[in-house]
Amino acid sequence: MNPSYSRQARGEALSFKVKFYQGIGAIPDTVKNWVLNTFALFYYSQLLGLDAFSVSAVLALAMLFDAVTDPVVGAFSDNLQTRWGRRHPLMVVAAMPLGLGIYGLFSPPEAASQTVLLGWLLGCLVLTRGMMTLYFVPWAAIASELSDDYHERTSVMAHRYAVGWAIGVSFPLFVYTFLLPSNEAFPVGQMNIAGYPMVGIAAGLLLTCGALATSLLTLDQVPYLRQHTQKTATLSLGSIITDMLRAFKNGQFLLIFIIVILISAIGGTTTNLGIYMNTFFWGFDTTDLRWFSLSAVGAFIAFPLIALIQKRWEKKHIILCCAIVALFDGIALINLRFLDVLPDNGDPRLLAILVGMGVVAVAIAVVQGVISASLLADILDQHELETGYRQEGMFNAALSFSGKAVSGVGIMLGGLLMTLIAFPTQTDPTQVSDEMIFRLGLVVGILLPLLYLAPIALINQYRITKAVHRDIRRQLDERQAIRDQSAASDA
Repeated sequence: MNPSYSRQARGEALSFKVKFYQGIGAIPDTVKNWVLNTFALFYYSQLLGLDAFSVSAVLALAMLFDAVTDPVVGAFSDNLQTRWGRRHPLMVVAAMPLGLGIYGLFSPPEAASQTVLLGWLLGCLVLTRGMMTLYFVPWAAIASELSDDYHERTSVMAHRYAVGWAIGVSFPLFVYTFLLPSNEAFPVGQMNIAGYPMVGIAAGLLLTCGALATSLLTLDQVPYLRQHTQKTATLSLGSIITDMLRAFKNGQFLLIFIIVILISAIGGTTTNLGIYMNTFFWGFDTTDLRWFSLSAVGAFIAFPLIALIQKRWEKKHIILCCAIVALFDGIALINLRFLDVLPDNGDPRLLAILVGMGVVAVAIAVVQGVISASLLADILDQHELETGYRQEGMFNAALSFSGKAVSGVGIMLGGLLMTLIAFPTQTDPTQVSDEMIFRLGLVVGILLPLLYLAPIALINQYRITKAVHRDIRRQLDERQAIRDQSAASDA
């Protein structure tokens, strides 16, 4: 028997306040991703001296654990019944442990052996990632539930990305300026191991406060979110598997799932090696890295651009264009360096060029992220029409599952690459050989990005256009009207 849902009808469009309060929820995931992707491998390998591949293996193992919990939380959230709705209780429970986990990551026991440090790393990662799943999956599901309108959904996602990018550029600026500054003792600020505990404290506060803020500020939206009208079945392994299989029977969702797998495998490798590229390939210290906060200009360019281009283009065409531009944007820089076209390291013009390219990269990433999230909400409508189920939690969890599981492989591959090329640890960046720098740039800047051609080729298979979605909503509204009339007659 298909589930039955009820919710209070909105009398007006979503207000800016509601969209902003929901957008605040992007802070924990944004900060967590930046901190882990930028510093986890670098801190434990380069600064603590652990083997890079061993650290990467731990990072990948924790991510796989995280990925396995995604469908569990997704199914639990979709079927939860409380006076506070299906999502909010889980978000509140996760808030406090989130901050504690990421703080502990950069406060390991002193004089510990490699085995103890790897165990500490695993424990902190499992806590942080597990609690992030418990928070993030319900929060992302709410974003898909707030509106059924094709264009308003994009607006909700735009506010989510606006807050995320605002924090995404301001927090690194704060870290590089005040917590890991370049000074006489440490000309390359990111090499100062003593500054990292404060990074953990700052990140932990943002994770906990961000999760609590969005949970409490959006609590008044619970009546407008779908709730079960009948008692749901007890959660079990069988029900979780059934929910996952039901989601994957949707061909359009399966397509997006495969695209995410490919992107995550490549991105998991390149992202975690980004700090190596900035430190050793481009020769930047934290004084230079602070200027990359100006890349936020790209976000301000992107948000008005989204509203304009969505009226003229289909969502899949926007994503395809963004993917192609992003591919060539990254590869071009490394090739220009190898061809001796770019200024030398240390030349202010090089920093200006890379910051400028960063503006373009941020604009593209924001447009792509907002449209992709809006696209998932459209698939949920199609899924409800075909099956009768609303599975916001499971859909978001399944995408998160694929991304984390395969990204874990990418992280491990990144550490393996550093081990295979015998990249030195605990070494002054100026003492690394030119040959080693060339290998780093070749692999991270050219060979890996070229693999993005595979997901780019698949995007064209997406079939839910604006006209198709309009017809889906019409059929869903007609079906709901019949149910309402039937319920009124029974009463």
